[in-house]
Amino acid sequence: MDSLQYLNIDSIKEMIEDDTFKEYVMQLLKEYEQLGPLPGILLPLLEAMLPFLPLFVFVIANSMAYGLLKGFLFSWIGASLGAIVVFRIVRRLGQQRFFNFVRKHQQVQRVMTWLERHGFGPLFLLMCFPFSPSAVINVVGALSKVSFQQFMLAVLLGKAVMIFTIAYVGHSITEFAKHPMKTVVVGVCISVFWLVGKFIERRLQQKTMEKEGTGD
Repeated sequence: MDSLQYLNIDSIKEMIEDDTFKEYVMQLLKEYEQLGPLPGILLPLLEAMLPFLPLFVFVIANSMAYGLLKGFLFSWIGASLGAIVVFRIVRRLGQQRFFNFVRKHQQVQRVMTWLERHGFGPLFLLMCFPFSPSAVINVVGALSKVSFQQFMLAVLLGKAVMIFTIAYVGHSITEFAKHPMKTVVVGVCISVFWLVGKFIERRLQQKTMEKEGTGD
């Protein structure tokens, strides 16, 4: 169990550049298989905090090590927890000088206003795509006035679609061209989860309005 002995950020970046990181992750999962699902959950969770890590590698490695269903589940739990943890930390520290500087950036303000205006919809769609800048989305979402319930709903449903897409289609974009039905399945999943999310969002908004009305 010495795979972590000389591991650091530089060595990880080097493995990613050399395209040997996937083999390293598979070796890591084998060495720590006695820990059960913990490594499969922790690796995607770390990606939310260290965005230079390739999430698709962790998802594919999990699906190969644990099987498609368990691999999907562990990756989804880890990625969702990571996004929620980052959101909570940034929201708590949002008044710090650094985050005030970020918040005042013109492009950040535009994205924040867009998210606040539309709520669940754009957050969900951004979370669905494997190569979207999830770290930026988490930070900007936390700095905006989007509610925690809206963010968590978008994360849970959006990450489910994204991780399912990676595990089901594979990391190669050419898989879409080779298997058109896979594209249809992913499109259906996005549509269904979007409708479910909008329904739940409306229910949450109705309950909030009812509570406010009762309070008056």
